[in-house]
Order: sequence, then structure tokens, then C-alpha cells
Amino acid sequence: METKTTYRPTLKAIEAAAEKLQGIASVTPLIKNARYSKDFDANIYFKREDLQVVRSYKIRGAYNKIASLSPSQIENEIVCASAGNHAQGVAISCKLLKIKGTIFMPSPTPNQKIEQVKMFGEEFVDVVLVGDTFDDAYHAAMQQSKELNKTFVHPFNDEKVIEGQATVGLEIIDQAKTHPIHYVFVPVGGGGLAAGLSSVFKILSPQTKIISVEPKGAPAMLTSIRANRNTELSTIDSFVDGAAVKRVGDLSFAICKETLHRVVTVDEGKICQTILDLYNKDAIVVEPAGALSLCALDQFSEEIKGKNVVCVISGSNNDITRMAEIKERALLYANLKHYFIIKFPQRAGALRDFVVDILGPTDDITHFEYTKKVNRENDVAVVGLQLKSPEDLEPLITKMKLNNFYGDYLNDKPDLFQFLV
Repeated sequence: METKTTYRPTLKAIEAAAEKLQGIASVTPLIKNARYSKDFDANIYFKREDLQVVRSYKIRGAYNKIASLSPSQIENEIVCASAGNHAQGVAISCKLLKIKGTIFMPSPTPNQKIEQVKMFGEEFVDVVLVGDTFDDAYHAAMQQSKELNKTFVHPFNDEKVIEGQATVGLEIIDQAKTHPIHYVFVPVGGGGLAAGLSSVFKILSPQTKIISVEPKGAPAMLTSIRANRNTELSTIDSFVDGAAVKRVGDLSFAICKETLHRVVTVDEGKICQTILDLYNKDAIVVEPAGALSLCALDQFSEEIKGKNVVCVISGSNNDITRMAEIKERALLYANLKHYFIIKFPQRAGALRDFVVDILGPTDDITHFEYTKKVNRENDVAVVGLQLKSPEDLEPLITKMKLNNFYGDYLNDKPDLFQFLV
């Protein structure tokens, strides 16, 4: 089926979506953040979509789409595929509108997310776990949609979904009446939110620069805009699960290439550090996609000085079991966590000598895996070390080499490294 790419959301359609969402989606606060404002010498406001009832903006698009269905479509039921926030938005919409829905999720989806979807949808939603990836769930959902003539509710490539997400932009403009907004930073995955929000600003506040931010490991929008055609990535890092897609929506791409000022990417490690800082310093819990907009500010630090800047905090569905990985990635990004292959001479006291003579007073061993009898002279271990400062690395390696402990450095060997992190 050919997708129509001349679609542009009208102000009338977006205002109709806002009306439909009254009492359903929260009008989330736009709050000035003192710490970020001080750091960047600007007025930095957070648009807190993490405070929605389903803890993300996805309820807006899902509800607007499902509420627009005809009586025959309602009778045939709906279907969607999602591993996270879209599923929750669809589930609560099904319950509120009393429409039956089937939600396909990949089998490895954390139990917490499955339970959330069931809680929001209650008896109106069936959850089907299928395959290992989102793509597997998507294909199963599409198959059921065709076979049973169910309406497929797409997470981003849909006019009504884009119009629902656009209400975020409408609210920002309404909430910032007294001060013009110079910049809006918005996360981009499939592009539904970015397309909707940027469309509103194009109509009502065209001087505002919209900056879309996506993860470095999944730059689908940036790649497509550079190629001037919607381009599918062959592989992605799916860590930022709320924004890691191989291909953005055709509808959202056609809009974004005309309405976005710039698209930038940010490192997954930086996202992790931002999540930890928001939690520790601001008592705000965000998921990886929810931190994206904040991570790009330093790329614009000169431009935004003295300006009014809005960052969309898109969601807070962060699984607590991921915190160990988030901490690890943050330390790696800060150049404070390092993995080595260490050769230990086969003699008594070699390990003690390594700890006493080689490691600095503030170096910590965080990982130790011993493999004996690799050859006659040495035992070998994979050792993870956490340093106090990045400057401690070179002297440490020099000391290891001088004392014949050095085997190899693993941080820059991605094929081996993936088994450790």
C-alpha cells in the first residue's frame, strides 16, 4: 500500500484532537528547571510528558486515533504492536472507549511492562507475546489485522496519531504565552511527536527553532534527512527502546524534513549519565528516550544563552532492572570504567602485587574473571576497573606494561566487549 506523503496536520485537526483529549490526557506542566537554566545561562523549561497517567505522551496519539474509528471498525476491534509506551497508550484508550484490542509484544518484554499494559487495559485488552523482537511482534499484528480485518493502530505513521501528539506543541505555546520560545528540543524515534509538534510551531510560532534529538545508535531520521528519502537502517542499538527504530514513518519524515531546524544525535552513554543526574539531583525519573532532549543542549550552548528553551521530557517508564546497565554505560562514557585482559605470572603473590603495586589508591576492581592455565607462564583474567579520573588510565597502562601484567585493552574491541557489558 502506497503511503500518501503530502499530508500536513492542520491547526483545525490538532485543535479537534486537543478537544477530544480533554479529561483523558493531562495538560502536563511546563516547568523551569533551575539547575539546567543555571548551567546553560538560559531559561530551560521541561515539558513534563512523563507525568501523564501512562507516564508518556503516547496516550495522546493512541486515544485520538482510536476515538476516530467508525462503528464498523470498532466492531472489528483493533490491534497494535509495541514493547512499551505505545502499548500502554493503546491499552488505556481501549478501556476508556470500551473497544476490544489485541496488543502484540516481543517475548523478552520485561514482565513489569506486560503487567502495566494489562492493568491499563483490563478486560478490554489481550496481550500476545510473540517472537524475539519488535519486528516479530509487528509482523504478527499486521497478519492478524489483515486476516480478521482489525484496524492496526500504528505507533507513529498515522495522521490521527500525529495530530494527537501535536497537542503537546499546542499546550507549550499556550503555556508560554508571556515569553516567546526560541528553541524546542524534542526526542525523535519514529517521528510522530516531532512531526506533530513541529507542525504546530510552523503554523503558530514559525520563528521557534525545533531541534530533534535521536540516539547515536539509531539515527534513522538524521540518515533519512541527509539522504533526502526515508532510509531504513540495517542495524540499530536498541538501548533507547522508546526511540530506537530502523525506519521512521513516511508521513512523519515528509513533515520533519520541512519543519525541523536540525536533527542531532547523542551518545547512549551520555543519555545514561543524564538519567542518573535527573534522578539524583532533580528527583525526576526518566526512561532513556525521556532524557534525549536534554542531552543535546551542550551542542547548542552558545546559541541558547539567554534564550527561552523547552525540552520535552517524553516518558518515565524506566525498568528498575536496567539501572545496573545504565550506571555501567554512564561510567564507560565518562571514561572511568575500563576492561583489561591481565596476565598473572604463575607464582605466589602475583595477584597481591597487582593490587598493591599496580593499582592506584582510588582504583576499584569491579569485575574479575579468572581463566587458569592459558599457557605455562601465565594465568589470565578479565578485569574491570573503575577509576576516579580519566587521567588515571595512561599511567595505569604504563605500569601494567612495565611489570608484565598487561595483556590487552577491551573497551575498544566491540566484538569482545559486548559479552562484558
